[in-house]
Amino acid sequence: MTDEQPVFAAELTPYRSLGRKGFHVLLILTGGICLIYGVFFLVTGAWPIGLFLGLDFLALYIAFKLSYRSGRAREEVTVTRTNLSIRKYSPAGRMIEHRFNPFWARFRVNRHDEFGITSMYVTGEGRRTDVGSFLNPDDRESFAKAFRGALATVTQRL
Repeated sequence: MTDEQPVFAAELTPYRSLGRKGFHVLLILTGGICLIYGVFFLVTGAWPIGLFLGLDFLALYIAFKLSYRSGRAREEVTVTRTNLSIRKYSPAGRMIEHRFNPFWARFRVNRHDEFGITSMYVTGEGRRTDVGSFLNPDDRESFAKAFRGALATVTQRL
């Protein structure tokens, strides 16, 4: 890899609307409610309902943990004069890198009239990779504009 200065560099991460503090507050509130009702149903003899409340709480906890785990995925997109690099990191930390020559690379966007950008991908040299599939519509629009501008800047310089 060369020591060229990047013309464009972006780190794309999935958006999570509930932060860690909010997650803890949610668990405390739902755990407290499930515990109170679970004890009530246990005392009144309807113990299966209390058991299901515990399972509901466990399912909520697991769902949020899986959501936060998937939120550790990220993509690093870098454009230099001679290289376009897209590094994709899985939630487990595995990295896959896709490299393109910026002069041969084409940035494609699929757009829906109502929803905006539905997918973005880079093609070139017989290969294709998607970019920012986990981004929300507004972030896709701003990334697409900036990335397209960076590619245009690089390919105009000869």
